[in-house]
Amino acid sequence: MFKNSSIENSTYSVRCGNRERADHDAEKRPGLTYEDDPIRCPDSAEEETFPEGGRAAWRTLAGCFCAWMSAFGLMNTIGTFQAYLQTHQLSAYTEAEVGWIFGLYLFMSYCCGVQSGPIFDAIGPRVLTAIGSVCQVASMLLLGLCSKYWHFIIVFGVVGGLGTSLLATISIGTIGHYFNIRRGFATGIASCGGSLGGIFFVLMLSDLFISAGFAWATRALGFIFLFLLIIANLLIRSRLPGKPFNRSNILPDLRIFRDKTFLIMTIGLFLVEWGLFMGLSYTTAFVLAAGIRPVFSYQLISILNAGSFFGRWAPGLLADKIGRFNTMILMIALCLTTTFALWLPAAFASSIAAKEGLLIAFALLFGFGSGSNITLAPVCAGQLCRTEHYGKYFATCYTVIGIGTLVGIPIGGEILARAGGNYAGLIVFGGVCYTVGLMFFVWARVRAVGWGVRRANIF
Repeated sequence: MFKNSSIENSTYSVRCGNRERADHDAEKRPGLTYEDDPIRCPDSAEEETFPEGGRAAWRTLAGCFCAWMSAFGLMNTIGTFQAYLQTHQLSAYTEAEVGWIFGLYLFMSYCCGVQSGPIFDAIGPRVLTAIGSVCQVASMLLLGLCSKYWHFIIVFGVVGGLGTSLLATISIGTIGHYFNIRRGFATGIASCGGSLGGIFFVLMLSDLFISAGFAWATRALGFIFLFLLIIANLLIRSRLPGKPFNRSNILPDLRIFRDKTFLIMTIGLFLVEWGLFMGLSYTTAFVLAAGIRPVFSYQLISILNAGSFFGRWAPGLLADKIGRFNTMILMIALCLTTTFALWLPAAFASSIAAKEGLLIAFALLFGFGSGSNITLAPVCAGQLCRTEHYGKYFATCYTVIGIGTLVGIPIGGEILARAGGNYAGLIVFGGVCYTVGLMFFVWARVRAVGWGVRRANIF
């Protein structure tokens, strides 16, 4: 397709921002220079060659699409599961207590990457894809048998979270082996699978919960995961050779955070994820608490995922043209605007029709903006490292974020409990998280390349 294009076999200079900044940081660490630090990215003179297309790249991208449809499709349905369990099997538990199940799921989804990322860098994707597939399918097939609180903790929170973590890490890391200039676009295409899964799975579950029951609804989802993940295991392949499997290659390296730009970006993502999952996790419960017909709550999640579909693809394409950090900043600004301008007024609207109208607009626009939160975050992390360290950087970053997601949903539940079920405090909390996260992202971008809009459009 791109055989005669200059994009094919492009040579791209991988940079981490100003060389002066790197040297300045190195001076603050006696005995460790910029050139000697094994985890910092190379200077602009070092070049890496990426296919940016070709049969192997597109085949792998198709496999990653299937893996994301399973992993992030499940993540995009947690609001549906949370609302159902709150009113059925776990109706005796508070919202904060039920929230711990899904907080643990998100924690495992992100935090397990601190080990799987370095292992991926060392041995490639095949073994991790197989293990993640087994965990993902087993979680859904066993979920229908759960009846007690601790059952859901183990089956959904631990096993399901581990499967999501492994599939997400290998998908993002493998895409980084084939694409650099077009990495935002490629990651956006793969992540659209998560949005499609969120649309289809939510509608399917909302119907099967009534017609077939919870057990068969989750089993049906498990068999769909099995089909998707067989394809993923057949198609996903690494381009780069593995590194020696030793302690230095498979253990996390916290020296990554000596790069202050990377540290600032990680803090920003930590806060953005808090804001994101307030919207994803509590939108369904908000609809039910507002007295709106229950079917609308499931439809709203599908609308949000439909917005997210375009929000994962279009910003990824835009990011390759105007900069990954630049695009991320714009999308975070959109999320905080919709939270305060649409979701918060819905909490105070007097009529059901007004609430529904505000929530539909919120779901579409928030879905579009938040889609890039997931798509561009690993791409932004990849801006700050060598390709062979992509898995380690991504995994270490998301381990910190995982700690936040562990407590984020329960914090939202506790805010609701203390407010007597009024959602205004939770919504404001999510909006403030987005606001402060935006400040940190702007700080990271300015620290890397300054204030100039066109000074370095890869940022």
